[in-house]
Order: sequence, then C-alpha cells, then structure tokens
Amino acid sequence: MREPAARSRPRPAGERLPAGSLDLLALLARLLRRPRRGDRRLPLLWLVHPDGSGALGALLRRFVGRGAGRRVPHAVLDLSTRPANDDVPAALRELHRQLSVEAFGAARLRFRHYPLADWLMHQSLAVGLDAQQSGRAALVRRLRDWRGRGVTEDPQVGGDSGLGTALQVLLWLLRRAMPSVVFRIAVSGRVPLVGRQYRWFMRQQYLAPRQSVTFLGFAERLTAGWRDGEHPAQVEKLLLHAFLEDLRVAYRRRFWRPGDWRRTAYPVLLLDGVTGDGVGHTLVRLLDEVRNETGRNDPLLVVAVAAVPPPEPAAVHPVREAEEAYDDWAEALPEIRRLRRAGAWLVVLRSDGEDVASPPGIAPPALVAPDPPWWSRRFLPAAVALLLLAGLGLWAHGRWAADCRPWPTDQVRVRVVAGECVGYSDTAGQVFNSEPGQQRLRAVQRRIFAQNRAAQEVWRRSDRRRPYLTLVYLGSLTGNRTRADEESYVSEREELEGMATAQYALLQESAAADGAALLHIVVANAGRQMRHAGEAVRMLEGLARDDPTLLGVVGMVDSRTSTAAALRELNRVGLPVLAPTLSADRMDTNSSLYLQISAPNRDQARMLEAYARQVLRVTEAHVYWTTGEGSSLAEDLYVSTLVDRLRERFGARLTRLEEWRTGRRLVQECGYRGVLIFAGRWSEVDGFLRALRECGADPPRHLLADDSFNRYLANPGLRASAPGNLPVTYVSKASLATCAALRAAQARRDDARGSFLTWIGAEDLLDPPRCRDGAGPAVGERVSLAYDASMMLVRALESLAARLRHADTGRRWQPRSVNPAGVHAEVLRQNAAGGYPGVAGLIRYAPDSGEPLAKRIALLTVARVPDVAAAPVEVFHCGVADGGPDPGCRRPG
Repeated sequence: MREPAARSRPRPAGERLPAGSLDLLALLARLLRRPRRGDRRLPLLWLVHPDGSGALGALLRRFVGRGAGRRVPHAVLDLSTRPANDDVPAALRELHRQLSVEAFGAARLRFRHYPLADWLMHQSLAVGLDAQQSGRAALVRRLRDWRGRGVTEDPQVGGDSGLGTALQVLLWLLRRAMPSVVFRIAVSGRVPLVGRQYRWFMRQQYLAPRQSVTFLGFAERLTAGWRDGEHPAQVEKLLLHAFLEDLRVAYRRRFWRPGDWRRTAYPVLLLDGVTGDGVGHTLVRLLDEVRNETGRNDPLLVVAVAAVPPPEPAAVHPVREAEEAYDDWAEALPEIRRLRRAGAWLVVLRSDGEDVASPPGIAPPALVAPDPPWWSRRFLPAAVALLLLAGLGLWAHGRWAADCRPWPTDQVRVRVVAGECVGYSDTAGQVFNSEPGQQRLRAVQRRIFAQNRAAQEVWRRSDRRRPYLTLVYLGSLTGNRTRADEESYVSEREELEGMATAQYALLQESAAADGAALLHIVVANAGRQMRHAGEAVRMLEGLARDDPTLLGVVGMVDSRTSTAAALRELNRVGLPVLAPTLSADRMDTNSSLYLQISAPNRDQARMLEAYARQVLRVTEAHVYWTTGEGSSLAEDLYVSTLVDRLRERFGARLTRLEEWRTGRRLVQECGYRGVLIFAGRWSEVDGFLRALRECGADPPRHLLADDSFNRYLANPGLRASAPGNLPVTYVSKASLATCAALRAAQARRDDARGSFLTWIGAEDLLDPPRCRDGAGPAVGERVSLAYDASMMLVRALESLAARLRHADTGRRWQPRSVNPAGVHAEVLRQNAAGGYPGVAGLIRYAPDSGEPLAKRIALLTVARVPDVAAAPVEVFHCGVADGGPDPGCRRPG
C-alpha cells in the first residue's frame, strides 16, 4: 500500500501558504490513511485562521479535491455562501449529496438509514376526509412505495373473460399483495436478515423509540406536524446518528467481502467559514455529543476552519505542533470521553504568523488514497470463485460421476472409488450400473425403490402402527467386463428380485393388519469382487446411526477375503448379516451376527463325491479351478475351501488338481472316463467349455460344476457357443424353488411355496414374470434364497412386535424399541423351535454356528447347454427338504 503521495506541479509565481500549512497537511495525510488492521479514532479538527482570508480553506480543498485515480472521499461546505436560515438537516442533505457520488475512484458510499430519516421528515400526514388517504395508512402506502421505488400502477389485462380476471388477480398479488406482505414483515423487525434498517431505528437511543412500540409509530413521529412535539436537538442528533451509521456500515470490514478492504482512506468533511453561532459550529457540537452519547466511533474526519476558537473549553495548539497535539489528544481521549466532557473530540489548532512561501518549484501535495491490498482487487473474487469451482469440479469428478452422485433429500451416499460407484441408495435418483446389457439389474432396483415409496405411504396411512424395518442389500453391482448381450450380474439381480418379492408380499397384507411388517430396502454396492466393501460398510455405519429402522444386511454375494473383512466390520457396527448364497466354510467365524442360508462347501464336496461314487461309479477325478480376473486362490475363499474339501473327499482318487486360465487347451480331457469337475467362478465357464469344444465327438464322459455354473446358464448369448454334445451336471442351492417344484408344492397345498409362486408370477413385480402358465423364464437360483433371508428377519421383527405390544396392538410402532442384535437373537430363538420353513428348504442352525445344518442342495443336469428352452433335471440331492432327520444323499424319487 503506497503512502499519500505529493504530485509535483509548477508553482504559480508568488504563491504563498498559510503559516504551518505543511505540518497540518502532514497530520491530515496521517489521519486519512486507514490502517491495515483496526481503525483509528478521528478528531474534530478546528482550525483557527484569524485573518479570515479563506486561504487555509482553499488550501485544504485543493489538498483533498485533486489527484488522479483514487481520491479521498470528501465533502466541502463553504458556510459563507450558505443561506442565512441554513440548518443542520439542510447541511446534512448537502453532505449526503456530495459523498454519494461515484467520483472518488472507489465504490460509491451507500446510505440506507439517513435517506429514510430525511424522507420521513419531509412527509406530511394532514388528516383528510378519506381515512384511506390520511394518518398511518397513508404513511404505510408511501413508505412501501418509497421502498420499492419501482411500482407505480397496477398493469391492466384486457378482456372480460375469466382468464383475464384471473390474470389481473395474479398480477395484483405479484405487484401489490406480495410486496405488501414482505414490507409488513420487514417493518416489524421480528424476522432476522429482513428489515435491518427498521430494527436499527428502534434500537438507537434518540427520540425514545421504544415508546412507539413499532417502527411505523416511530416513523409517524418524524413527519411534519407530528415532529413539532419532539425536542429539535434530538431530531438533529437522530439525523446525524443515522448519517454516521451509514458511514460505519460502508467502512465495515468483513473477511468474506474483499471489496470492503478497498476503502483505504477515511472520508473528510471540510467546513469553511465556520462561526461560533452558525450551523457549522452546531454541526461540530452535535458530532461531539453524538460520539460521546452513543459511545461509538465513526470513520468521518471533520475539519472546521474558523476565524475564532470554538465556544467549548479546549486547549489551542499552534498548527506547527499539529502532530504532537493529536498524539496528546489521542492519549487523553479515553478518560475525557468517559467523563463525557463537552468538546472531548475537539483538537483546536491556530495558524499564527504571516503566510510563507512554499518550497521552490513544489506546490502543496494532493492526497491520493493508498492502493488497496492485492487480495481485494475486483478481479480476485471472480478468480478465486473460478479456482474454487475448478478445484471443486476436479474433486467432484474424482469422487462422483454423472451416474454416481448423492441426493441430499434421500438416503443416497455414493462416491467413485477406483472407477466404480460405491455406496448406497434407496431412491431411483441413484441406480447402480449403467453398463450395456444390465437392464434387468437396473429394472429390479427401480422396482425396489418404487416399493420403498409405497411402503412409506402404507406406513403413513396406518398411522405408523405396522412394524417397519430397513434391510440393506450389499453386493457387487459394478466392475465386471461385459458384452451388450451378456448379463454379468445374475446373482446380484436374482438376490434383489428375492428381496423385492418379500417386500411385495408384505405390501399385499390387509390395511388392518397392524402386526404385519413393512420392508424398506437400501441397495448398496461394494464394487467388483467386494473389493470396496470396507468403504461401503463405513458409509453404512453412518446410516445405522441415523436410521433406527435399519436391522440387518442381506447379500454379500462372493466368499472372498474382502467379504470376510466386511463381515468383521459389520459385526463391529452391530448389524446382522444373512447371506443367501455364501458357502465358503466357516464364514461365520468373522461375525457373531452372521447367518448363512446356503449349505457350506463341505456339504457341496460331499454331494459331488457321493454322486461320482454312487451314481456314476467312477474311481478317478480331475479338478480345475479358477478365481476370476484379478484374484488369487488365497483371496477367493469360495474356491479355496471348495478345492480343499474336494481334495479331502476324493483323496487319492483325485489324480489332477490344476488352475485353469483363459486360453489354456484341454485336449488332455477329451474322452476322459472319470469325473471332470469345474470348481471355479462363472466368468471362466464360457472359456472352459470353449476349450472342451476341441474334443469334438469325444468329449469327457462326466462333467460336473459347482453352483456358480447357474450364473452362466442365465446368459443365452454365452450358452450358444457351448458344445452341444457335452451334458453338464451342476450344484443347485435352490432345487426346491424351481418352477416345476413350486407348482408341485402349490398342488399339495404348501402355503409358503404356493404364495411365493403367486408373487413371482405377478404382473407388477418381476420383469418378466416367472413361472406363469407353465412357461416363461425360470425363477432363478437365488431368488428364493434371498426371499428366505429377508423373510426370516421380517418374521423375527413381527414376533418381537407382537410381544412388545401384546396389551395394545394398535399403538404406534416405535423403531427404537428393538435393535439389530435383538432381531438376530429372535431369529435364533425361532430357529431353536424347529427351524425356519424356507421356500428353498428348511433352515436350521446349531447353537454355536451360523452355517445351516443338512440344508437341501441338489445336482441338476443340462443335457444340451445351448438349448435355453430345456429345463434342467434334478438327478441327485442331499439334505432335508421340510423337516425330519437328515436322509443323506440319494437320487430323487
């Protein structure tokens, strides 16, 4: 910031300066320069020039009035030329006019309080015959119009039609009624951020504003005629106080408004030709009194030039000692101000002696306002805003995407992690996976979100009497490489369909069924192979804190080390997990709140070995395993535990155990008479079958596959390239819930499976409906498993609700009356009574395990893989269907 600078210019010959002028100008340059921090107290300088020639006043006008670029804001009143009847209000109006112009190289000084007070003093409220044209009503109308300054008359809409009348009413509301309402709110002073200037008038001290109760009453007292009863000095002080308040506001520094720091020089008021009994002295005296009485500083420097000292007792100092006089005054001001002595703000300087010549070749300086700080330049806010927007855009681009963004009005929290949209959503505003070929996955999400809204509406209409719970589906909804005709998320889509079916079934309950629960589903994505499950669980932890209806998690999809870590985190958070399809052995060791719906891998290996020995009667086995792209055997718990169990079961009969990778040939398996087992992930099934196609007319005799094979079967486009002469027998975890099995169960009046068959065939649920009229798509391996998992938690909540509300079943449901651990305990309590009769088979648990006991699994055979119309045929099964002791493994029939 540069100091006020002296601009060299030719000096007129013979120009002489009042004695001590340079000392006075040095003090003024010091006082007008605004400090970087804080503000200084500015005195009322009274300059005595006995000869009354006006030379000192002319020098000061030249000092503040010249200069290019940024100048000091200033106003000059030559009182010798003012009318004889001049008064304080008239003088303030002239000062306001001069300071309001945009002529000082900086933003205009804006006045809000003083113009309102001055305008009110010019209003006359003479009582007329029409009450609407007089008194308070007239003041309100004028004040509202003065405030708007843009509304003149109501626009007219031509035509006598109803539309024209309606438009006239609407325009009247917009132009008159709404501004009137806003105006009434503003003048009331009761609403923050609205009507601050009106509140100020009611909080300042002059004219006892509290006696008027409202601003309108106070304003009425300022109008012509009404003002006659007020003390004139109080009215003048109010005007002056409002004038100074506007200067205080204009010079207020706020860190969020860099433009406030551009005011680097204080405004100066120069009063020339002041007399001891004139309006100039009155104005100086009122300034002194207002400062004393309000106790507030203001940014106005006043310089009064007179021929005589002021009437107030004040020490007179030579002008050559101007700076020393100011320093002494500044040191003594706090004590003098505390005592409220008259003339406390006056610093009187006397210019004695003859005029002197200015230094050769140099005229007195013109004050130039210091440069503002660099960070307050006008371009800077725009530049900072652009930089912030650019940084925010880069940050948001790395965190969100067009198809991955949060919605503040819903339960949506997502972010982009390694190119995948990770997080959770309960609304159609965020549907996971926008890749080609995954329309069915997106459709079931939208169906769930629509049913969420329906469940909330039913709960509201029931006066919140029905138990209400939220379940999270956590799975791998993104990240797979896929073709446009390939459905890469069959397992996830079917599990979501199972949960949607449970949600749909509960919505079909009678409106009077206060004991029937309602289900709200949140869909969460943990990324490819559950790699971002930790991030997803951290988001769900916040949801669990905020939503007391959240009682459990369903899903998890893949048995991997990342899934195990997520189970440990969910156990820490306190959320039960029901996994429809996880089957890696001992996954329950990761969470005491974990329950598995499907049989573990040791049961699957037992069944494969029993089938090979009892049915195929082969004595040798070859096993090939895969783990999917970017994974390893150590990370893939499903494959690693299955391989271990197969090794244990077959023992020495297992003559080949190898990893198969895409592109590897399998000609050594052509014509193989033993059992060939694929123990890997579905994503490699297509390549594995293509490799066996080289065998031509001599394929391996017996090809068995694990349960991931059914995900491959759900893709007709992939099946078309499989060899047609190679039957495949694969593991099914839900053989009791195929279309044929469900129809048979409905025929024998199995209510649970019959109802399930009805739901999945409904027109307004799954797309397309399943198992309808003896045709249509298959139900899907995992639909019934996810349905059973969801309904186990639902029935547990309903049981708890019935016990909690046994005396009053009609009272409102309080979500905080239960917690997730309590619901998990209720699931186990119900299970101890005989197990849960699931659609996919009876579910029973040992007291110390989360793995089901003797859960029904089966082997299904596809005679020709490319034939998508032919239904698989069950050839072998193990475990319990509906109750009783474990029958072991056997053929159906």
